[in-house]
Amino acid sequence: MRKYSQLTAMLAITRAGLKSIFRSPSSVIFGFAFPFVFILVFGFIGNNAGAPVYKIALDKSCDTTNALFDSIKASNRIRVVRFDNDKDLRESLVKGKITGIFNIRKNETPIPAYTYTISTTSASNDKWPQFMPVVNNIVNTISNQKYVNRPTFAVPDFDYKRDVEEIREYKTIDFILPGQLGFSLLSSGVFGVAFMFFNLRNTLVLKRFFATPISRTYIILGEGLARIIFQMLTAIVIIVAGHFIFGFTLIHGLFTLLEMLVLSFIGLVVFMGLGFIVSGLATSDSTIPPFANLLTLPQFLLGGTFFSVEVFPKWLQPISNALPLTHLNTAMRAVAFEGQNLWDVKNEIGILLLWGVIVYAVAVKVFKWE
Repeated sequence: MRKYSQLTAMLAITRAGLKSIFRSPSSVIFGFAFPFVFILVFGFIGNNAGAPVYKIALDKSCDTTNALFDSIKASNRIRVVRFDNDKDLRESLVKGKITGIFNIRKNETPIPAYTYTISTTSASNDKWPQFMPVVNNIVNTISNQKYVNRPTFAVPDFDYKRDVEEIREYKTIDFILPGQLGFSLLSSGVFGVAFMFFNLRNTLVLKRFFATPISRTYIILGEGLARIIFQMLTAIVIIVAGHFIFGFTLIHGLFTLLEMLVLSFIGLVVFMGLGFIVSGLATSDSTIPPFANLLTLPQFLLGGTFFSVEVFPKWLQPISNALPLTHLNTAMRAVAFEGQNLWDVKNEIGILLLWGVIVYAVAVKVFKWE
């Protein structure tokens, strides 16, 4: 008589689980359609949705004791931002988060009294051409107020070829796609696992499994593997479609894609643990959505899905930075656009793994088989 194979039984459960997932409209919608619709929308919008406020950093030698600086600081069209170190400043320049580094220099001659420059990159080509006329209007206003014969108060000292550094373009899709992929993993891990195991328990399918020689560990591994295979397929579709249709940046090509899939796997395993917790706490179908939304909605809103964590108030940023989805999104963006490898994002991976230990410790306590 042939020995019973736990592995064969687990793979059979995996196949059955995959069939049930693909036959479920909600799984397909949350896995493929929902994030893909957002990617399409933001992909077609592109970079045309520019903000009316231009963020600038000040050069270290900038003269701040003049009317031009005072007017810029008071302007509702310009915001002066400061950085703790040169690395953060450089990152913002490369990603086009700021218009550029602005500088005001005092002249030895009284007229014009000052010159101004901006050092920027091609990533901000959607900002600095509109920013310069704003500064020119400020200068004209100052000149009208200070001089009777209307000589100019300051003149630009700016040359496109000299002062605009050519780098890779940082597109809207480069920020949006990792966020949507992370949200898809979160939704599938929490809602998919919670409903799946609750229904298996409620329809007595688990009891039928118990009547077979397969162990409980292999039951979970089989169902979990089905969920992982399905979600890895959605990740590949989302990344590849974003790359070829909208130009999503995969800086090292196939290698970057594989690294993003590794990050997706780690994130999905953590999020599935949250699904096990919800499944264990839920007493009926109607109680699953409230529990699941309690775990997913704050991460969706605060985890850097649509907006950078930096735009939130300072008191809210530590909360955002503590969420696992925030670290998954950060790691995805760093790998895809900045060319960092998995070791470079080890801090984000470490925090995700720490979340995994905490989540599964809770899941073991609350998960119910019957």
